[in-house]
Amino acid sequence: MKFTLVGNGRMGQQVAQLIQQSGCHQVAGVLDIDAAITPEVFQGSDAVIDFTVRGAFLANLPAMLASGVPVVVGTTGWDDVQEEVKQQVTAAGASLIYSANFSLGVNIFLRTVREVARLISPFDQFDIALEEQHHTGKADFPSGTALRAAAMVLSANSRKKTIVRELSDDRKLEKDELQVASLRLGSVFGKHSAFIDSDADEIMISHSAKSRSGFASGAVEAAAWLALRHKTASGFYTMEDFLNEKFA
Repeated sequence: MKFTLVGNGRMGQQVAQLIQQSGCHQVAGVLDIDAAITPEVFQGSDAVIDFTVRGAFLANLPAMLASGVPVVVGTTGWDDVQEEVKQQVTAAGASLIYSANFSLGVNIFLRTVREVARLISPFDQFDIALEEQHHTGKADFPSGTALRAAAMVLSANSRKKTIVRELSDDRKLEKDELQVASLRLGSVFGKHSAFIDSDADEIMISHSAKSRSGFASGAVEAAAWLALRHKTASGFYTMEDFLNEKFA
């Protein structure tokens, strides 16, 4: 398959390298910050893989959707307009898969966190909190993956109602609030943890990325999957859809 890459940063370069080494896929083109993004530049590609920043992704989205080529989005920081993006995808009859993190290991971690949150829900003695660590160059916080984990906890645990990203000096954390802490440190690729605590027990679930290769390989796998799925069913997809089909 042929993939056009939008974004030539660290993740874009990692994806390009992995595709070139795969032996079964090709890089049709790499569009950086100076490129003119029009529907025509994506023609001949089986999928578009976008790793840019919020502003660039939202600005380029109409052209990507108008191209008719399926779009894989690893860009984060736009969750507040996700419903609007879904509407654009549906209106265009396009296909798009979004994940804050395409790593298969991370997505298994997320499912594990959701299950643990469900299991402790009936037991008031158990509390849960989340933490994420990334390199100092990461622009958004908490990470998209941490926010995805938080959403899963809220969906599975009826005792948690809202997410708290930062604590203030003048009040304590309420029992129905889920803290999502962020740490920016050096060149950390990414570490996500869930802490479950009671008077008698402590449980920790953690995922640490060893390199960006896991993110890149997951994005390429998702791109190949979406390119095939687009032939029979367009729509807005997530890694949940991808994994549900794989696990089935």
